[in-house]
Formats: sequence, structure tokens, C-alpha cells
Amino acid sequence: MAPDRTGSVRGLTRRNFHRIAFTDWGPPSAVRPIVCVHGLTRNGRDFDHLAAILARAGRRVVCPDLAGRGQSERLRDSSDYVLPQYCSDMAVLMAALAATEVDWVGTSLGGLIGMVLAALPGSPIRRIVINDIGPYLPWAGLLRLGANLNEAPKSFETIEHAEGYYRRVLAPFGRLQDAHWRHLTTHSVAWSAEGRCFRPLCDPTIAHVFRNPWHYSVDLWKYWDAIEVPILVIRGQQSDLLSEGVLKDMMRRNRNARVHRVAECGHAPALIADDQIEVVTQFLSGDGDSLR
Repeated sequence: MAPDRTGSVRGLTRRNFHRIAFTDWGPPSAVRPIVCVHGLTRNGRDFDHLAAILARAGRRVVCPDLAGRGQSERLRDSSDYVLPQYCSDMAVLMAALAATEVDWVGTSLGGLIGMVLAALPGSPIRRIVINDIGPYLPWAGLLRLGANLNEAPKSFETIEHAEGYYRRVLAPFGRLQDAHWRHLTTHSVAWSAEGRCFRPLCDPTIAHVFRNPWHYSVDLWKYWDAIEVPILVIRGQQSDLLSEGVLKDMMRRNRNARVHRVAECGHAPALIADDQIEVVTQFLSGDGDSLR
């Protein structure tokens, strides 16, 4: 499974430009591209299965690697790994697509980015999927993510060792097939000939900012309340990042939102299983507005 194209744009921090890589699926001429943005330590290849199906339906799907992840360039100053920088980078990406409108699929951190961008006046986002995240982030979930970041191995001797690690830390993704776990693993690491090992494709200095969880535990309710386009919120039923209480408040405060719950899954549904992909594709086609 490979994308039709790959590309990159250049974002700008306070100090320098940096390269943001993306995979590109489906017809370039599609009227409304879909932008899929991954979670905190992940990368755009998490969306390969979803993107392939959407592309076969005639949609263009662009899946970026946030700075410091996947094939994107790492930032020189780890203090720049924050939400405003990610929003700025994704605004550059959307502008480069030369489309007046886009749809958005965001998992975890990607959902936070989409939430902010969709709420701003003049936003090109016209339909948004927010996967297992909300305007308020519970401390328990933040502490788990922070612990995973700080304890992450710097290398793996074999791809099997890497897969064992990702199966453990990504277990909340839900029940996946062996081929799915190998896919996630092979796109999470790269072989280092110098070190004769596999190294994670995630800048470990992302953890430096995460040691101060309030960088992520911000109040985004004003953005959530301001979104005026159709929203699909997906929640893993055992999620520790999106509680049922927060979800109920989200539904009460924004009538544009619909919800889909995924059984036997925590944070966050991988959007790889056929039933999860079907829910997303129906919503993006305009057929899923009755979901509750």
C-alpha cells in the first residue's frame, strides 16, 4: 500500500524554516481535498488504509507528518513543539493545496489542531472528524502520554522488537490484525546503517515540552463553541483522553456535532478497521449527519 504521490511544504518557526512532508492520494483535481492529521507521536502513514479507500472513491487525501515526526524535519528548538506552531504549519499546507475548501480528519493532537482551525473566521474547513479528543484534556490521560514519551526507547535491534513495543504502547488503538501492526511499525521506524538499529521516526525532544503538561491542557472550549460546520466526534469507549462527561458537554454546546462510539477501544481508534472507515467515509460524503 503506497500513496500516489509525496510532497512537502515549508513551515516557519520563530527562527527558521522547516520541511513538512506529506503523502498525497487520489486525483489532484478533486474539488475538496481531505486533510488527515495524526496524534502526538505518530505520523501520516497511520491513515494509509483510510486514504486508499477515500481515494478509490474519487477523493484527494493529504496526510502530513507534523514537524519532528515521520519524514518531516525536526525543529531546532523543542519549545516550538506546541499547538500554535502546528496550526501555522497546517495553514501553510492547506494554502499549498490551492483549494477553497477542505475536509479534516484529526486524531488526538490532529483533532485539536483541526478544532482550532475550523473555529477561526474564514477557515477553509467545511466538515471535520475529531477522533477521540475534546476541548478539555484529563490529567490521567496526559500523564500516560507523557510517561510513554519519556520512557520511549531510542532504538530497536530488530523490527520485531519495535513491533512488540508499538503493540504495547498503542494497545488502546483496539484490536488490529497482525498486518496492521506491522504496517504501523514499519512506518514508525527507520533503519540506521550507522547505528545498525531501527530508530523511531519521532523527535524525542517533543517530550521536553510535554514535561509541562499545561502546554496541552489548555481551555479550547471557545474554539469548540465557534465551529459552525458539521462535526463527527469519534470516541473509544475506554478512552482516557475524551471522557463521557466532556463528550456530553461537547454535544450540548455545539449542535453541529454528531458522535460515534467505538467498542473495545481506548485512545484512540486507529481508523483502520472497516467499520470505522465506513463511518468516516459516510460522514465525509454527507451521508452520516444522522449519527448519534
